[in-house]
Amino acid sequence: MKRISLVLSLVLFTVLGAVAQIERPVTWAYVAKKVSKTEAVLYIKANIEDGWHIYSQHVKPGGPSKTEFTFTPSKDFTLVGKTTEPKPINYYDENFKMNVSYFGNGVIFQQKIKLNTGATTVKGKVEFMVCNDKQCLPPEEVSFSIPVK
Repeated sequence: MKRISLVLSLVLFTVLGAVAQIERPVTWAYVAKKVSKTEAVLYIKANIEDGWHIYSQHVKPGGPSKTEFTFTPSKDFTLVGKTTEPKPINYYDENFKMNVSYFGNGVIFQQKIKLNTGATTVKGKVEFMVCNDKQCLPPEEVSFSIPVK
């Protein structure tokens, strides 16, 4: 009887552990590169698992949640222009009844900044939505901190 109870307990905990795991098909990496004494470029990379994708910053309203970057204001730097992205994949999505733009596998976004000091740390957050051919996960927000030396 003890052996059966032990086996059932192990099976129950294994199933509960598997259900409780949160899917995280996107991980983020950040680096800054100085291009002069007063300018730097921030590289914000999304590493995306096979079969998943995130959406462009330029998705029209009514579709999936677009990728958005918010930078915490600072006296140490000024944003130069908007965050850029490479050319996305475009397709007509039946679920949203519209054309959407996305990135699969991985993508590197870039943001130029003007430095008001020699070194700083750029803080902010990225909000994004990740989908595959079966499901979309709720939009997620990830904070970042990028040292610029």
